[in-house]
Amino acid sequence: MYAASSREALDGARVELETILRGADATTVGTELLTVADTVGADRTLRITLADSATAPDHRAAFADKVLQGKVADATRTIVASTAARSWSSDAELVSGLRQLGREALLLAAKAGDKADTVEDELFRLARVIKGDNALEQALSDRSRSTADRTALLRTLIDGKVDAITERLAVDAVATSAELPGDAIDELSQLAAASNGRKVAYVTSAGELSSEQRSKLASQLSEIYAAPVTLHVDIDPELLGGVVVRVGDERIDGSIAGKIATLRRGLR
Repeated sequence: MYAASSREALDGARVELETILRGADATTVGTELLTVADTVGADRTLRITLADSATAPDHRAAFADKVLQGKVADATRTIVASTAARSWSSDAELVSGLRQLGREALLLAAKAGDKADTVEDELFRLARVIKGDNALEQALSDRSRSTADRTALLRTLIDGKVDAITERLAVDAVATSAELPGDAIDELSQLAAASNGRKVAYVTSAGELSSEQRSKLASQLSEIYAAPVTLHVDIDPELLGGVVVRVGDERIDGSIAGKIATLRRGLR
């Protein structure tokens, strides 16, 4: 969650990013922005200098431009300089903003390459795999292991099995997020859906849903939320029947188990 000034800074940087990407390679820019975020995050002096509100915005931009000269694409250098010139609540939020811009640039690259749905689905499925394996999730989140070791473990799981953009985003999440890896990658899946103009509905069903049932449920939810809805379905036999749907903070419990629980509460 960003402070108010950082939210405003990020919104402005997003507009700049979309403009710059019209004439640039979004994959390159996104990848380089994540690398810049890593570099700035690891260098306290650099981080503080770029976010120092006591320094004039054009001086911060010029400093960022000088530091990155010849090291990244011109488009990347321009967006970093523009981002540094904005008012951030803290140096940590500047780093977080650069990382967010990198992720969004990669997702825009996926959309431009007609791979947005693929990346979204791969991120969702990867999150399910990680969440379903306690030993794996613990290994990926174990801070006593080096970042290189944890990301290498992830790569052995997904190398050659997912799109390159999916891999880059997932590796970044495991390397940098304070959240559990499954949750961090789940959030990326939602971000991917949002970049494609969709909402995500997490559906838990007592059994497999047919194509017709999925289509009908997606249509109903799209009407409710006035936007295309992507279904991510998990199976839980303990529901006995029906489905539980979560969209954002809203939860719709249409399961038999949920109805029984409601009935029991009413009898107390």
